[in-house]
Amino acid sequence: MKAPISYLFVPGNRPERFDKALDTGAGAIVLDLEDAVQPADKAAARDAIANWAPTRAAEAGRIVVRINDALSPWFDADLALLRDLGLTQVMLPKAEWREQIDLVRNGVVAEARILPLVETARGVCNVDEIAASGGVQRLVFGTLDYGVDLDLSGDPLGLIYAASRIAIASRCADLASPVAGVTPGLDDEAQLRADFAFARAFGFGAKLCIHPKQVAAVHAAFRPAAEEVAWARRVLAAAAAAEGATQLDGRMIDRPVVLKAQAVLERSSL
Repeated sequence: MKAPISYLFVPGNRPERFDKALDTGAGAIVLDLEDAVQPADKAAARDAIANWAPTRAAEAGRIVVRINDALSPWFDADLALLRDLGLTQVMLPKAEWREQIDLVRNGVVAEARILPLVETARGVCNVDEIAASGGVQRLVFGTLDYGVDLDLSGDPLGLIYAASRIAIASRCADLASPVAGVTPGLDDEAQLRADFAFARAFGFGAKLCIHPKQVAAVHAAFRPAAEEVAWARRVLAAAAAAEGATQLDGRMIDRPVVLKAQAVLERSSL
């Protein structure tokens, strides 16, 4: 199964939204037990997920649960929920150490697929060992919490180092491309596209969404423009007609350019 391009958050205590979220066409939905749920509602949110998940067993591959962090009082109960339901995809907030990944892996099912949220300075510092931990599927950049942790000004330049580290760690660990953080403005598609373009510049291949209307915009932003697709087809045609390196429009076409063209066409089909 291809890695999702969009991950749509749904509060775990709003079960009336679960089916609707799946119907948006999001690559995955994230049933949230953490930030979206107040402490007094955590148990009810777990019950809501426990009652609903078995009714959509056929869609289990698109269901992710964001649990509470490993130092929270709800961590063990969240793991027990996943274990009882047999859900395999779990998003772990405040991921900072390999040991946290191991706790999740040992506390859920053997085939757990973990999406660590790297959202602190310590998480970025230890991102290589997090990425290399067993059970990790792909990394997620929690940009808002990261900005709070470092008291960033809000200028996206402040995300460059962390984004680079996360992308490189993902590639070195042979993970799927990392997931970009949320865009808070629900009605600002231009900002959402700009945020995703910024993340794509570092090699990110997916984005967190906090509203259904963001899903289609993320998918559209991920697909290459028509002129990119036309260029890719011309490159591959020129390469197929030549023996070894050749030229197109005054530029050399060699193996890296061919691979880039193939990647463009692959994205156009998603």
